[in-house]
Amino acid sequence: MCPNISKKRLAAFNKQLGQCYYCRHLMWLTNRKEFANKYNISELEADRFRCTAEHLLARCDGGKDDSKNIVAACYFCNSSRHRRKVPLGPDNYKLYVIGRLKKKKWHPKKMRRLMSSTACS
Repeated sequence: MCPNISKKRLAAFNKQLGQCYYCRHLMWLTNRKEFANKYNISELEADRFRCTAEHLLARCDGGKDDSKNIVAACYFCNSSRHRRKVPLGPDNYKLYVIGRLKKKKWHPKKMRRLMSSTACS
């Protein structure tokens, strides 16, 4: 990842108070082991909450590397969005994730405690 994107990811992470743009779960930036220990999960389980830079409009669709187009998203949400057969735009994907969260069908049960107090559960 280029340094410019890394700076924008960090800025988005801080602006979002360390919460994923889509699921509002807490994320980690640099220390997977510390995050895993803090929340009593394995390092492998912590991988899904690694902070990534998410382009709201993909670069291949003309999206730019500017702060208005980059948000912080957990690895799971980011990769799940891009693995869909029919990609959803960021707003529709966020609604989809919120719906799955309400049904408790997004993150495994033991990881739901990572959710911020402001998120839907």
